[in-house]
Order: sequence, then C-alpha cells, then structure tokens
Amino acid sequence: MNKKKLGILIVALAAVCGTTFGQGAKSLVINEVLVNNQDNFQDDYGKHHAWIEIFNNSFATVDIRNCYLTNNRQVLDKSLSAPERSALMYPIPKGDVLTRIAPRQHLLFWADNEPKRGNFHVSFALDSVGPNWIALYDANGVTLLDSITVPAGLPADCSYALNIDGVRESGWSIKGLNGSYVTPSTNNKTLDSNEKIDGFKLQDPHGVGMALMAMLVVFSGLLCLFISFKIVGGIGLSIVKRNAMRHHGIEDKKEAREKNIGNESGEVFAAIAMALHEYQDNVHDIEETILTISKVKRNYSPWSSKIYTLRQLPH
Repeated sequence: MNKKKLGILIVALAAVCGTTFGQGAKSLVINEVLVNNQDNFQDDYGKHHAWIEIFNNSFATVDIRNCYLTNNRQVLDKSLSAPERSALMYPIPKGDVLTRIAPRQHLLFWADNEPKRGNFHVSFALDSVGPNWIALYDANGVTLLDSITVPAGLPADCSYALNIDGVRESGWSIKGLNGSYVTPSTNNKTLDSNEKIDGFKLQDPHGVGMALMAMLVVFSGLLCLFISFKIVGGIGLSIVKRNAMRHHGIEDKKEAREKNIGNESGEVFAAIAMALHEYQDNVHDIEETILTISKVKRNYSPWSSKIYTLRQLPH
C-alpha cells in the first residue's frame, strides 16, 4: 500500500514538473533580431554576426535548454515526424547554467552557423539582404512557441524589435533609426527623458523654485527636530523633578519650586558625572597638591616581535 502511494506521488510530481516546464517555455518570446551586423554588438570572439534575442515574459526563471531555434521553413511541414523536424533545427544544449533566463530578462543567440564556438552560437546564419523567418520550438520539437518574419532590406546595424519587451500586441519596429537604439540583452523601450523633469525645467529655468523648495525642506526638518527635542527634553525634566520631589518627600509642586528642587543646572550634573567617573576608574588625585600620573603598561606588541620577521631559521 505504501509503495502504491509512493508511486502515485512520484507520478503526480513528474506531471506537475512537466506542466510547470511547459508553461515556463510558453513564456519565451523572440524579442529582437539584428541580421546585418557591421559595427554593432560583438560576440565573445570579437566578431560581428547576426543575433537573436529571446525574452522571458514571465515572473519566474525559465530554462531554455532542449528548446530549438531555426530559420528553416521546412519544419512547418506537418507530415514530418518529431525527429525529422528536430534534425532541421538547432537544439539548445542542456547543462549550461546560462540557459536559465531570469524573470523578465533576455538571452542572446548568435546566428553565425558556428555551433562549435559555444552553446549560444546556432547552426544557421541569417540573410542580411532578404527576409528571414525565425522560429522557437519547445523541447518536444513540435510545439511552436514563437515565430517572426524579419522584413528584407533592413539597414546595417539596425534591428527588428518589439516596441515593448515580450508584448506581441505592441507591434514591431526598426531600432537604430530616428534616434532609437539597438538594445541587445536589455529593454527595447528606453527613456531618454522624464516628462515631469522637463516640465519643471520649463517652469523654473533658473532653479529659483528648486532652491526655495530645498531650503523649505531643510528648515522644516530642523523645525521638526527642534520640536521633538523640546518635547523629549520637557518630558525628561519633568521626570527628574518628580524623582527629586519623591526623594525629598515633597508632593506639593509649589513647595518644590520654592526650595528649588529638581532645578539643578547642567554644570552640577556634569560635575557629579565626572566625579563618579574618576572615582570608579581610580584616577583621581590623592592629595590636592600632587598630580597623579598612572603609567599605562603595554604587555606585548607583535609589531616589534622577531617571530614575525621573514627570515626564520629551521629548528
């Protein structure tokens, strides 16, 4: 009976893991592609090649291992078996920790037809002139996760990218023209300015309002500190007076004020504290006319020890 329950538990866990992996792979999106790399991002060999950017659209880490990348339209033939279709694609190797894509992050693949250069160099190259169809398949080699067609005639060092990372509905545009940036391994939508800051600059070009606001903040903080210390000091003073009255056995506040109880100055408390400190540390003078100086004895200093020298003879 226990073995049967254990077997059911293992099967359930396997099903859950498989479902989780499948759902994670479905969040992978082709995010940006550059086909004509003349003077753009370089690979780990210092070469300029076309690249494909994959984006993890979920809020969980997804491992892209065992998935497939391809630019061969023959894989769309439904009559092909899974092994035949897989043979036409580049299998992303497993066992590499870098294939794990963090939440809302990117992963770059180089389309240089040089898979021997590393796990992120695919087995096909892109056409720098004509259109390019690119597809990402799941680990079973059958489920299509995402595909795009990069139009022909893209200018050199310009990419074809989603306007908003991972959002297919945002549409595609050419990056690298009209002040836009090519963004390998980073967000496609970049902000060069802040509308609120720009508006504030227009209304206050000389910074007078900013200076007044800064001074107002500083003085407000100082005022709050003054009020806080005033309140805390008043509470402490009332506690001191109450303790002094209790020590002298007085309950009438008017009588305490007449006898000046609890109104000792700060100099008195400082003198008492210094006397206690000297008494406890035994550093006070025994006689008024004799200055006592106690010698501080240092037992050992390792800086002058010969055992720490570089030359040590063997024993």
